[in-house]
Amino acid sequence: MMRKDIPNKYRFNKIINHKTFLINGKISTWKGDFVDVNSTLFAEKDSDQLIKIGTTPKMDEKHAMSALKAADKAFNNGTGEWPTMKVYERIKCMEMFVSKMVKKRDEIVNLLMWEIGKNLNDSEKEFDRTVDYINETIIEYKKIDREGANFQNNNGVRALIRRGPLGVVLCLGPYNYPLNETFALLIPAIIMGNTAIFKPAKHGVLLIAPLLNAFQESFPPGVVNIVFGRGREIASPIMKTGKINVLALIGHSSSANSLQELHPQKNRLRLVLGLEAKNPAIILDDADMDLTIKECINGSLSFNGQRCTAIKIIYVSEKIKDKFLKEFAIAVDKLKLGYPWENTLLTPLPEPNKPAYINSLIHDAVNKGAKIINNKGGKTQKNFVFPAILYPVKKNMDVYKDEQFGPVIPVISFKNINEPIKYMADSNYGQQVSIFGNNENKIGPLIDTLVNLVCRVNLNSSCQRGPDIYPFTGRKDSAVATLSVHDALRSFSIRTFVASKDNENNKEILRKLIDNKKSNFVRTDYYL
Repeated sequence: MMRKDIPNKYRFNKIINHKTFLINGKISTWKGDFVDVNSTLFAEKDSDQLIKIGTTPKMDEKHAMSALKAADKAFNNGTGEWPTMKVYERIKCMEMFVSKMVKKRDEIVNLLMWEIGKNLNDSEKEFDRTVDYINETIIEYKKIDREGANFQNNNGVRALIRRGPLGVVLCLGPYNYPLNETFALLIPAIIMGNTAIFKPAKHGVLLIAPLLNAFQESFPPGVVNIVFGRGREIASPIMKTGKINVLALIGHSSSANSLQELHPQKNRLRLVLGLEAKNPAIILDDADMDLTIKECINGSLSFNGQRCTAIKIIYVSEKIKDKFLKEFAIAVDKLKLGYPWENTLLTPLPEPNKPAYINSLIHDAVNKGAKIINNKGGKTQKNFVFPAILYPVKKNMDVYKDEQFGPVIPVISFKNINEPIKYMADSNYGQQVSIFGNNENKIGPLIDTLVNLVCRVNLNSSCQRGPDIYPFTGRKDSAVATLSVHDALRSFSIRTFVASKDNENNKEILRKLIDNKKSNFVRTDYYL
């Protein structure tokens, strides 16, 4: 039974039994087994029964192969309609898609809240940011096209250099940003002329359903193929064929490694990966305490810390650690647990086993000498877990090295700045760091070291992804390639060029190619 305390505007009045998939430009009905989609919310306050909000197809290897065949045929070794299409035509397809997508805003926002427990503001932000990302990608693609419209002449060789597609892309997105992060892979991949097989994440899957028609109506057959199911049954057999040119995945490095191993010619496989991170905050003794606490709360607990960009461990100077811990604990305990439409920072966790995992990290740390600093830390109500601040955290604790991806905040004090630096140097990850302080004599040398350990240094601000025009990547196990408007287009393409000796005969051929528009590649015009 539906909860009675849900505002009418956000009530989920009808179960979505999603039965369709998209392969080769055709939306077909699935007639096999289905997977239940449960909300993060319980039916009643005193109930242990989650609200079932829908079902999705549990597709099989046969249909995975059909999707691969369709994508492979659409690319057709670079001769297909999509990879050879004029730039402005691909852009028009993408513009058509985004115009259809915006009409589904309310539906998708509501599904983000119900499926993964993301609060209303963040759900709206994720949708709007995704639309902005697509539009910015179109603008950047036009810029790339303009830059490629000029001939170069060096050492008697004339060249026209452009970026060309790589082939067939397997796209696997994450549950924490099932729209934005997924489209940060899919959109640049296809606009560059690649074709794609896309399997939604296990959580945040229903929100893709409203967009199936938009994909079908906006792109030629086989360009985007959308299948539902388990990774082992869909992604694994596809990789084994060796026909995937690009693995585009945001998730865990173990998944990326497993899929790579299945490819028979790994040297041919391009990787575009957004993986895990253990981003530290380093709080120097002259840090603005109010600002630091505010940023550390947002950085570590936005969407319950379920972000690769979250602050996942805090190093604080020994000189101010008592003051920081006291004020930080008070501030964290003032936070409220609530439902997504209530716009609280803390909402239910979408993964069924996550509360037990979070509590196991807390218990491990406590058993090995850490204390829960805040009064409410670790208190659990069904799938709500109140954030726990742990201090002092030591090397032998699981939370020291593991990416907790949830509401646990490990804190370590340091006497020497080399301690957090060594932690980062020894870490398997290298995405971001936040520095809090005001003395340029301390900050300057620290920045110069940290930029060689991570890919983004945040000064007096929390770790984050945006704006999307800035690079988003990582060192070591945190990423392969760069995901941003500028870089993603380049990650999903390769520089290709036509060259000729600079003589009259070749110049005449090139002039005729341009004047008679006999080649979509050899041209000097561009789309404004």
